[in-house]
Amino acid sequence: MIKSELRKIYLAKQRLLSPAERESKSRDIADLFFQNTDLTNADFLHCFIAIQKFNEIDTAFIFERLWSEFPKITTVVPRVVFETGEMENLIFAPDTELVPNTWQIHEPAHNEYVSTDEIDIVLAPGLAFDLAGHRVGYGKGFYDRFLVKCRPDCLKIGLSFFQPVKEISDAWDGDVRLDLCVTSERVFERHKGAEGRS
Repeated sequence: MIKSELRKIYLAKQRLLSPAERESKSRDIADLFFQNTDLTNADFLHCFIAIQKFNEIDTAFIFERLWSEFPKITTVVPRVVFETGEMENLIFAPDTELVPNTWQIHEPAHNEYVSTDEIDIVLAPGLAFDLAGHRVGYGKGFYDRFLVKCRPDCLKIGLSFFQPVKEISDAWDGDVRLDLCVTSERVFERHKGAEGRS
């Protein structure tokens, strides 16, 4: 199935999740992320803040645990630069003030930037993904342009409410593939194909 069809199907599925389902699945995703990710040598971790209108995964469960259990890790979140279509990385701490942007997406009010080449781990949103590590986002290309600028050794992890599809048929060689995909049920590693860890 092609990206545009998958986007339509999985965006509808995501919006149908009840508040209780969203919270439960978000907690499970956070638990599996921490169980299956070695954070020992990570200094900078990039993660998105949930967009409420899209009923996205609530990443607050990940941020709160990082701040509590891994205080040496600096957490950063994206800010979209609409003029260029690029994303900047801004430090996000427990006391960071957030303000809504043009699309009503919350972003830090300050300008404390972190260079993309400093980031060790990226947690990227995904409506859908396949077993080869290709992802389907919202179609604006922000994360595609961002991931290609990350270091080759940066661990790229997709977060999704849903289990992977077998193949995204219009994925191409220029797509930056994810190393891991974390769902509410298991973790899928790209190089292991269909073998997941519960």
